[in-house]
Amino acid sequence: MNLCESAEQVWPQIRARLRDEFGGRTFESWLSPLEYDRFDKERGVLRLSLPTRFMADWVRNHFLERLRSICATEIAGLSNIELSVAARLRSVPTDEIASEAEMPALPAVREETIGGVIEGRYTFDNYVVGKPNELAYNAARTLAEGGKIAFNPLFLHGQTGLGKTHLMHAIANQVRAQDPRARVSYLSAEKFMVEFLAALRAKDTISFKQKLRSVDVLMIDDVQFIAGKDSTQEEFFHTMNEIISAGKRLVITADRSPQNLEGIQDRILSRLSWGLVADINPADYELRLNILTAKLAGMAETRVSEDVIEFLARRVTSNIRELEGALNRVVAYATLTRKPVDLDFTREVLADVLRANDRKITIDEIQRRVAEHFRIKPADMVSARRAREVARPRQVAMYLAKRLTPRSLPEIGRRFGGRDHTTVMHAVKRIEELRVEDTELDADITLLSRQLEG
Repeated sequence: MNLCESAEQVWPQIRARLRDEFGGRTFESWLSPLEYDRFDKERGVLRLSLPTRFMADWVRNHFLERLRSICATEIAGLSNIELSVAARLRSVPTDEIASEAEMPALPAVREETIGGVIEGRYTFDNYVVGKPNELAYNAARTLAEGGKIAFNPLFLHGQTGLGKTHLMHAIANQVRAQDPRARVSYLSAEKFMVEFLAALRAKDTISFKQKLRSVDVLMIDDVQFIAGKDSTQEEFFHTMNEIISAGKRLVITADRSPQNLEGIQDRILSRLSWGLVADINPADYELRLNILTAKLAGMAETRVSEDVIEFLARRVTSNIRELEGALNRVVAYATLTRKPVDLDFTREVLADVLRANDRKITIDEIQRRVAEHFRIKPADMVSARRAREVARPRQVAMYLAKRLTPRSLPEIGRRFGGRDHTTVMHAVKRIEELRVEDTELDADITLLSRQLEG
């Protein structure tokens, strides 16, 4: 048996050792695609191939030294390993096989990326800036303009509807305007998880990794939704590291600061805090007024008096999305009914919205009040913990959120750690049943309702 035959015969043993040393997940992602091509006994060089240049570079940078050490213990005379990007080469005559240095460079390929559609209507020019969002705006614009930046990643946090998504799309549009060839990927953390799990099921995580890590700017929205999802968080962590170490730009958003994210691994929180953390606070009266004025500038055909604008800015305070929605609703009703937009008309059209804002009850406030009443941590409301002393107060908070706010079941579920709407439905039904059976719990809920309703 010659050395070449021996090398090929021991390759399965080498693969088994690689799996044992690096673990099943790492092996399947990066080392399993390695294929034995041939062993050049004169040079002592083992040639292995991988399906893409990206994978070859990754294995070369992260595993080559250990791979060489393991192979040397199994293959006599081995001094080096060469990695190529090709199909299996064993059927090619030996004298036709070129060395790695002699192989022609592969053409650049723009691989498909994972992500949602970038909304062209969201730009920095139509983002209204005020004190509550000034830092986030300036940071986003600095990152989008390219060049050397002093922070990476950029972490934006704030409640729903305050403009985080607008800034992310504005970043994407600015980057693409400066360089049409730039690869920008925007996706929610939920989509990241769904795509990753689908790749796991299809045993095609390599393609998933390539698509995400080949981008120039990666933006992931609502990272709190991967709380408690360990396998997704592991892949998310490695993706973050790869993007940052490659000098590419990373933008992440959540509904709270890294320090208040429950169920997220410490190493991820450390990475998030390493960059620039910018909060977007609820809009004050001046910013709300400016937002309405800016939006009306694009509705030249509709006349809305200043007192109506001031009225909306003072009364609709929940978030910017609802504020803009209220104005759109008033203008649409006026157009359809051909009535003038005055205060009486505005009050009539927005009766339900105004009632909700009059109460000023938010899901965050409900969570804080319930946590304080039952003596648990506010973070337990969004955690994956299922202990009774945490689960029951969480159900109470979901019940009150459904009864005291206009939020939909899916939105309530998202605000409780990314839970499904069916979980909220179950919580509401269960608390309704318990209020009949448990007088003490009923009294607790009655007291909480009165405190929240003022």
